[in-house]
Amino acid sequence: MSSNNWKTATRLLHDAPNRTPYGETSEALFLTSGFVYDSAEQAAATFTGDVERFQYSRFGNPTVDTFQERLALLEGAEACIATATGMGAVSSAILSHVKTGERVVASRALFGSCYWIVTSLLPRYGIETELVDGDDLDGWKKALSKPTAAVLIESPSNPMLDVLDIQYIADLTHKAGGLLMVDNVFASPLGQSPLKLGADVVLYSCTKHIDGQGRVLGGAVLGSKSWITETLQPFTRNTGNALSPFNAWVLLKGLETLQLRTDAMAHNAAKVADALATLPGVKSVRYPGRADHPQAELAKKQMTNGGSLIAFTVENEQAGAFACLNAFSLIAISNNLGDARSLATHPATTTHMRVAPEERARLGITDGAIRLSVGLEDPEDLINDLRRGAEAAQKSV
Repeated sequence: MSSNNWKTATRLLHDAPNRTPYGETSEALFLTSGFVYDSAEQAAATFTGDVERFQYSRFGNPTVDTFQERLALLEGAEACIATATGMGAVSSAILSHVKTGERVVASRALFGSCYWIVTSLLPRYGIETELVDGDDLDGWKKALSKPTAAVLIESPSNPMLDVLDIQYIADLTHKAGGLLMVDNVFASPLGQSPLKLGADVVLYSCTKHIDGQGRVLGGAVLGSKSWITETLQPFTRNTGNALSPFNAWVLLKGLETLQLRTDAMAHNAAKVADALATLPGVKSVRYPGRADHPQAELAKKQMTNGGSLIAFTVENEQAGAFACLNAFSLIAISNNLGDARSLATHPATTTHMRVAPEERARLGITDGAIRLSVGLEDPEDLINDLRRGAEAAQKSV
């Protein structure tokens, strides 16, 4: 049977085996910085590209290649380049593509470091940038009515889980002559397929669901073979944004259980979100799988499930949020997400602390907002922990 006919769970284990002559069951780990040549002529031909072989692990490595190939097959992309971190993926994708005098449009709701790239870094290089509210369709139409090199969006967004209409934004982006780049971290590769919705480039922090066990950093950029090889690859090779072979091997192990983990985490998150909405001390709950999410119908159309992230707001602003977090005995305080263990953070003082207060308010990131990444624990234990937190928030005045 062709691998094209295999189901996802099978492909996560068996796609792109790339076995060595030793016939190992687990993927081989090539912990090497460089490679040797049979002759000076072979070395010269390798550097000119006349011979295709590995030359240096910053350029390519067998373990990293296996990870890239398997992730590309999973995503339905022609090619993939793995990077040292998720932010390495975002920065490389944008900086390799955009030039001085060109224009970048982005959704207003971005992870703090992505927001800094768009609003602080790109303008330093003479690149015009504009932010658009994610659900403002007229705003997107206006912003993309003139030439644009790239558009960057998150859907669902960090941390308040806005869901953006990827197909609509993709169509406008292409009319403006640009590429649509989608940060798909919150949905995960199995929760949403941006390329099928018209996106050109998909970005991941592999540190999140793909590893999913808090072990390593990594990122990935996926897109067409021509764009990856002609635009992105020269940039990453020459700037040194390479994933280590060891991290690639760990991420391959993460892919093997990705479907099991993300399905279970989404199932848990749906139960937890429903319970959170009933707890005294909790003012509001945002979860893409709930009917009361502002873009519930769009989420149902674009995503296979509601995902593992929940945003909720407690009483008494920052004092209430801190009391809630400090009352947890099971849920850990951490700014990571997509982990097998449930994690919670206070975005206003952590991931989005450098976003101006007025901008945070516009995004709905209040001082009482908490981002919860639901893990693999029994949901009843998580609900009990959240009940303690909500009670503590109520008493924090």
